[in-house]
Amino acid sequence: MTLARTWSVGLAGVHGAMVEVEVDMANGVPHVALVGLPDAVVRQSVDRVRAAVVNAGASFPQRRITIGLSPASMPKQGSGFDLALAAAVLAASGTVSPESVDRLVLLGELGLDGSVRGIRGVLPAVLAAARAGHAQVVVPAANAEEAALVDSVEVLAARTLGEVLAHLAGRTRLSPHVRGPLPEPPLPPDLGDVVGQAAGRRAVEVAAAGGHHLLLAGPPGAGKTMLAERLPGLLPPLDEQAALEVTAIHSVAGTLPPGAPLVTRPTFEAPHHSATMAALIGGGSGQIRPGAVCRAHRGVLFLDEAPEFPRAVLDTLRQPLERGQVTIQRAAGSATFPCRAQLVLAANPCPCASAAGDTACTCSPLERRRYRSRLSGPLLDRIDLRVDLPPVTRAAWLDGLEAPETTAEVARRVAAARGAAGERLTGTGFTVNSQVPGRLLRERWAVPRSSLGLVERALERGALSVRGFDRVLRVAWTLCDLAGRAVPGPDEVAEALGMRLQRVAA
Repeated sequence: MTLARTWSVGLAGVHGAMVEVEVDMANGVPHVALVGLPDAVVRQSVDRVRAAVVNAGASFPQRRITIGLSPASMPKQGSGFDLALAAAVLAASGTVSPESVDRLVLLGELGLDGSVRGIRGVLPAVLAAARAGHAQVVVPAANAEEAALVDSVEVLAARTLGEVLAHLAGRTRLSPHVRGPLPEPPLPPDLGDVVGQAAGRRAVEVAAAGGHHLLLAGPPGAGKTMLAERLPGLLPPLDEQAALEVTAIHSVAGTLPPGAPLVTRPTFEAPHHSATMAALIGGGSGQIRPGAVCRAHRGVLFLDEAPEFPRAVLDTLRQPLERGQVTIQRAAGSATFPCRAQLVLAANPCPCASAAGDTACTCSPLERRRYRSRLSGPLLDRIDLRVDLPPVTRAAWLDGLEAPETTAEVARRVAAARGAAGERLTGTGFTVNSQVPGRLLRERWAVPRSSLGLVERALERGALSVRGFDRVLRVAWTLCDLAGRAVPGPDEVAEALGMRLQRVAA
């Protein structure tokens, strides 16, 4: 038999695509030809496979070998095809039975010593194999827990190429991997650590209840970063579908926490202000990778010192924030990543950032205006909540009599508010108030005109855009859910408008 085939999986964004690996052997000068749009890493796999096969105790055939990766029009990237290439070559040479690899899916990178090393993107790859009807998949032992999240596929974990060859030859079978219990996620920072800042705590609670974007402005030490870091702890745990989505993104990005195959809590991403557009949105010169906004899917993206980010980088967030996904186009193809994240921006009031506030500021009005203008109007228009944080007073820091509410206490109110919103939005496909389109909000859940006097006047005098009007209504509904009311009243609308038109918006 000079022809054999097996299967592997290529990645396009966070979705897997089945790749058929075919090997044909013919007489002639020993040579290996690899076809099917392989990238540089895949082309180099021939040398890795040759060394791994020899060091695993088998012999690499000295014949003219043609390896085809189908579909030929799909670019193949990464080192995850190594194990499938080795198995197909040895099946074509007669070392193992071609029937043993014909329906088997193999994933893994080979070391020169024959070891099978972990790779990125195992979860979406195994999901693709399950959708294609494959019953067994061989993965590196380092990725076995992640692969076993897919219940409909039997996962075989391999540490070396020798173990795979023994399994294919029928000498020593690989045992199906049994998934262990999921470890408890680490406890998030507690909101009880934040002293004072009643307005900031209220804004974080409202943001968590309705999924709203948030801007925190204030001098250094006011608690902006502390509040942002505690927002994920107020969000409910991820359901099964959301957990698989988030885990797939982090698997492709290579950022899964060690020993935690499934991400069950909302994530928190805080890139440095020197991050490039590709780092924030996604991309790269080789394989397209998800950026920080994609890794924050179903979680929180925190941009500390937001005015220090390049304005062009910040403005690339506008479209992903609206659509909940980002599509990155390249000459060789495109990739789409979900990115329904909550954006939290933190900013100082001016470049000198004096902790004493405006009284000690040394910046000129032009410098302050230029500093704030780095956050463009279209981006700020998409931020529902804007809060000014004053410096923490001595009385609040040293003489506070009441202990601040903890994360657990506030999270219970957030869960109740989200439950009320979920009941109201049943059948619409939306789960939180921030996702509801303005037209649907005005037609199906109209707020009484008697409650809209302030917001209508703000729209008339140009303090609000039409988008801002709808966002005030969304926040008002969130405040209504937190208060346990059926319909927002004048108080909820006024508070929602106040959270949007604070001084930081100027």
